[in-house]
Amino acid sequence: MSDTRSDGELLRAIAADADRRAFEELYRRYAPWLRARLRGRCADLGVVDDVVQETFLAVWRGKARYREEAGADAAGWLWRIGSRRLVDALRGDGARGRLRQALARLRHREEVSAEERVLAGVEHGDLAGALVRLSPELRAVLQATVVDGLTTREAAVLLGIPPGTVKTRAMRARKQLREALA
Repeated sequence: MSDTRSDGELLRAIAADADRRAFEELYRRYAPWLRARLRGRCADLGVVDDVVQETFLAVWRGKARYREEAGADAAGWLWRIGSRRLVDALRGDGARGRLRQALARLRHREEVSAEERVLAGVEHGDLAGALVRLSPELRAVLQATVVDGLTTREAAVLLGIPPGTVKTRAMRARKQLREALA
């Protein structure tokens, strides 16, 4: 019989009772999704797998606290933990980590996806110049909502800003891009 508890119920059971079944269900629901998202940010599968494990260990050990009343959903909350852990992991590796990532990208060069082809065109086209001219705040919102495919609420959790601010910045970014490309 499958566990049909909500994400909030699972997280409360993990925090209050160290409920192993709840933890396993949460892991089954979100580990593949988190791994895929992190893979888009890091070519080194070993680092990605480590970060996924560290993210869920933080949940299990209670080092990461989910605040349901803040309106956060579990996916956005886990993404925020995982993305921060990825940054920490890459910073910790320093030059060695950057070299490993560059080599991993070269290894996967023959596996060009449609998304990579579009992004390659973006990097070398008029859009790339327009994107570079956006403020870091506007680029971060586009990265989260367009490239990462997060909802407004998930992007708000990831970026640590209110959902209304995400919407406003996305609207401003689109307007600036339209003007730059007209």
